Amino acid sequence: MSEIRKSVEQSLLETGTLVLFRVVDTHTELSPDKENVFVRAELVFEGDDQDTEPGEIVEWSAFGFLFTLAALSFHDARPRGISELDFQPSDEFTVADFFECLTFSESGLRLHADYVRGRSMKTVVTIRPDGTVTLTTWGRGQSALRWLDQLQGKKRIAAVPVGH
Repeated sequence: MSEIRKSVEQSLLETGTLVLFRVVDTHTELSPDKENVFVRAELVFEGDDQDTEPGEIVEWSAFGFLFTLAALSFHDARPRGISELDFQPSDEFTVADFFECLTFSESGLRLHADYVRGRSMKTVVTIRPDGTVTLTTWGRGQSALRWLDQLQGKKRIAAVPVGH
C-alpha cells in the first residue's frame, strides 16, 4: 500500500469536523458553591442545502461528531483531587475510551464521560435520530461553548499585543 493509512481516531475527527449545526439554545448556571458552572447547549444538525433533513446527517455523522466533542473535552480536562495520580499531560482520547463512554437507548446515542484516565471530563452528549443534540458539561466552566465555536470555525477574540 503506497497510501498512508489513517487512524480510526483521525477518520472520526475528520467526519466530526464536517458536520454543520446550529446552536438553538444555551443555558449556563452557576452551582450553589459558586465555583462550578453547568452548561447545556441544544443543537440541530444542518445540511448545505434546504433538502437535507437533520436525521439524514445523523446517519453518517453521529459517531464522528460525538468523538470530536469527546476529544475536545478530554484535551481541555484537568485532574481533580486524587485523579491527578492517573493524569498524563500528553495523553490522547482513544477509540477505546470512546466506546467505554458510549451507550444507546430510545433517546439516542449517548456519550457520558466523567473521569477518563485522570481527567475530569464531566461531559454528556446525546444525539437523537431526528438530528437534535444536547451537550451538557459541569465543573468545566464555559469550555463547551468554546468547543462549539471551534467546530463552527469561529475565531476567538484575543488581545492585540501593544506596539503592533
